[in-house]
Amino acid sequence: MSRRLPVVAVIGRPNVGKSTFFNRVLGHRAAIVDDRPGVTRDRNFAKAEWAGREFFVVDTGGIVEGSDEPMDRLVRDQVLTAVEEADLLLFLVDGKDGVHPLDQRLSEFLRESGRPMILVVNKVDNLPRDPGYHDFWSLGLGEPVPVSAISGKGSGDLLDRVVAELPDKVAAADDADLRIAVLGKPNVGKSSFVNRLFGEERMVVSDTPGTTRDPVDSTLSYHGKQLVFVDTAGLRRQSRMRESVEYYSSLRTERVIRDSDVCLVLIDAMEGLHHQDMKVVEAAWEAGCGVVLGVNKWDLVEKDHTSAPTFERAIRLRAPFLAAVPILFLSALSGQRVRRSLDLLLTVAEERRRRVPTHEVNQVLETLVARQPPPHFRGRPVKLRYATQADTEPPTFVVFSNFPHEVPAHYVRYLQNGFRSAWGFRGVPIRIRIRESNPAKRRSR
Repeated sequence: MSRRLPVVAVIGRPNVGKSTFFNRVLGHRAAIVDDRPGVTRDRNFAKAEWAGREFFVVDTGGIVEGSDEPMDRLVRDQVLTAVEEADLLLFLVDGKDGVHPLDQRLSEFLRESGRPMILVVNKVDNLPRDPGYHDFWSLGLGEPVPVSAISGKGSGDLLDRVVAELPDKVAAADDADLRIAVLGKPNVGKSSFVNRLFGEERMVVSDTPGTTRDPVDSTLSYHGKQLVFVDTAGLRRQSRMRESVEYYSSLRTERVIRDSDVCLVLIDAMEGLHHQDMKVVEAAWEAGCGVVLGVNKWDLVEKDHTSAPTFERAIRLRAPFLAAVPILFLSALSGQRVRRSLDLLLTVAEERRRRVPTHEVNQVLETLVARQPPPHFRGRPVKLRYATQADTEPPTFVVFSNFPHEVPAHYVRYLQNGFRSAWGFRGVPIRIRIRESNPAKRRSR
């Protein structure tokens, strides 16, 4: 089954509470909230979850009708793009202001779009005693759903409705054995790499950054396996996403990462590993993908026998997890080591699917605990009783403890490093969950 997450876009005029609602859905303050209209400039999007369903929620800026200000035009363009991109629209209106003329004009446009939509009346703080939200039936968008984003009233009922309206997950459009996302900053050579791999000009290649807008799939048969390569738009800093098309290219790229088994992250050998490169690698790693780091344009570097080891050491010093990521020096232009990347990507994919027998997991856990026990909690020993591998893709282990919430993060990292030392998992994130070893006994106390 496809892991593609649906997109829910929150749309409305300025200062109706879109960002407050966005934060309420996420459960934390991710968007800037202010009483001044138009505070949301760059778009926010994040993964949300309700009743076991995951989806992306997008906080758009407020539409200002008739304004010729460049920022207002930009926000308007982004909202129009959201209508095309989203699987479900939440049209937010202000219950205190009542039906606004701009609400009426927006409702006409949204009706014509034909997109699935829920009309949400915000700032209804006296539920269920305030019936004023029924006035919004006049917009012709169906039943208004009243909420108070500030207090949270009605938000649970709304999210139940959102989950019910989301499209069902559908089977993947291909029979791929492996989906590989080719990631990196704009103009790092992603399309050139894919073209070299396939031996033909499948992608538009230009010196102009940002030529690739939408992810493009290409299928390759290798060693009896179907490999789907997805050439993505370059991931950019949020502050630089000044065009709606680039913003939604970034959103699509995030979705591609979550659909992929392995991510090949390309960096420019002439520039080294920059902060934005790290953000790309971290996004793939945190999503649970396998990661291979490709240093492209290596043919342009003046080098000797120490160049590659020195470059590699500098990369691995940037973050502890990079010690586990394989690094391949290549040139998409000359073809140097491009085909070798296929074997490396397959190896990482196999590592991501590995399962370790439970008896072996417990042997390694026992050795690690004997070497360095977890710190005590209020004078009592924290015991790690047993463990098992609960899942693959990525490898996920559950460790059972008498005080699961008192196992510090640094000790979990110690276990991760010990598991990696024992089994490798090259290029693959390892996840460890600490669980209560005897919850029934704890509840009986």
